[in-house]
Amino acid sequence: MILVPTLADIEQQAVSPGERAFARLLRDVDTDPDAVAFYSVDLRSHSYKQQAEADFVILWRGIVIVVEVKGGGVRKHLGVWYTVDRRGDWHKLATSPMEQARSAAYALKDILKEQGIGWFAHEAVVVTPDIVAPPEAVGWLPTHWLARDDMTSTSIATVLDAVASEAQKAPSKQKLARMDDLRVRLFGEFTRMPVIDAQRGAVIEEQNRATAGQARVLAALARNQRVLVYGGAGTGKSLVLVEAAKQEAEQGRSVLVTFKSPALAGYFAPHLESLPVDVVPFDDLCTAGQYDVVLVDEAQDMMTADAMDRIDSVLVGGRTGGRWRMFLDPNNQAHVDGHYDEDVAALVAEEGIAVDLDLNVRNTRAIVHIVQEYLGADVGDPGIVHGEKVHWHTTSSRVTGADGEDVARQLVGGGVSPDGIWIIDPASDRPPTKSVDGFVFTSPRFAKGLEAEHVVVCGLPNSLDSAGAAAFYVAVTRARVSLHILVSKDDRRRLQKLIQQKMAAR
Repeated sequence: MILVPTLADIEQQAVSPGERAFARLLRDVDTDPDAVAFYSVDLRSHSYKQQAEADFVILWRGIVIVVEVKGGGVRKHLGVWYTVDRRGDWHKLATSPMEQARSAAYALKDILKEQGIGWFAHEAVVVTPDIVAPPEAVGWLPTHWLARDDMTSTSIATVLDAVASEAQKAPSKQKLARMDDLRVRLFGEFTRMPVIDAQRGAVIEEQNRATAGQARVLAALARNQRVLVYGGAGTGKSLVLVEAAKQEAEQGRSVLVTFKSPALAGYFAPHLESLPVDVVPFDDLCTAGQYDVVLVDEAQDMMTADAMDRIDSVLVGGRTGGRWRMFLDPNNQAHVDGHYDEDVAALVAEEGIAVDLDLNVRNTRAIVHIVQEYLGADVGDPGIVHGEKVHWHTTSSRVTGADGEDVARQLVGGGVSPDGIWIIDPASDRPPTKSVDGFVFTSPRFAKGLEAEHVVVCGLPNSLDSAGAAAFYVAVTRARVSLHILVSKDDRRRLQKLIQQKMAAR
């Protein structure tokens, strides 16, 4: 069964040994190929308290099953429920474990009802892995309370089937939830996506609920063999790829993550190094073996017959019969590194399903506006990130790297750390270097797929043809916090001409 998050994350997050043990058993349940178990999420509404924690929410044969796990002993004394820890201490519960599960189930139903998901069958189950038998009480079916003897993957699958068979039937004249929509909404409610500092591989902010687009993609990846994920810069393609790679490894598959841009190795390695996932740059695939699943980032860089043949050679079942995920931005980043053959792209598109990431989770509204105005490029709806305006700096002569350093020093004077600043030359393709002041000098080719807190763009590409426009696009979409663009007077005129061309083409 697919676990969200992965078992490794649950093992790290869970405080309860009972929850960890139950997660391990769920992972080995395989009788429903579409089943997903979501772990420990605070529900936003609850009939008794501000938040309720659903230990596990399992989507099983179209039924939502909410599970409350109580490790240790569970007793009812004089009408009051208690848990008993390993030291024999009793801890009073506000209500019975079954009522906790039912309350969480109704809270989840209310949340999804608010989102217009429609009616769906739901059941509540209690798991007490450390007691021999459920307490004697009325108010629940025997199948809905699992004890020690049920703690095998086979028994859990049998119980889940029994619970699903007894689920309530849909009332008449009710709008029913579509199962695909229900899966996506559950992925959205329960998936947490961290905000990552791509330079240092560190988590900048606490994990946030997945966007609707990210949830839709993760749900599609869980159910389909071959998937193309389309998204502009800043929509979170690489981050979703990391989560997808974790899920694939969780299912016991051999996993390869590959990419053209050499700098992406530094992004993926810290997040996947503890997992049985191979991170191999595309140019090194000649030494790779075969894998059950291949995930390709920035796939627009490898959309040629030769490149697809190489991917075919490392994939069990080949490209037409194997399991792959390709993440790409073909409209805006297809000319910065590698090659993009539209005929090859059309052929690959016929081999898998397509899903879109359409919400920008990196760039500020001002940056998105700049990209749309000057390049006519779609980088998603700027609905999440709010920040300062784009800063334009005009020089009397050609822009140089020294001009970029001057702006970077002003940022440092305002409290910005030097290692949070990139200076990008859109006309260059050189690998990154670091100045004596600690600023990173880089090019679109090596910045693609990554991001920085503050970006200083030095001038324009030599030509604003398709390759030059793509390089400028990459440069201005790397910033998370502030973007400074240095242009000469001649550059200004060239940009105005570019806007006129875009307007005339509409």
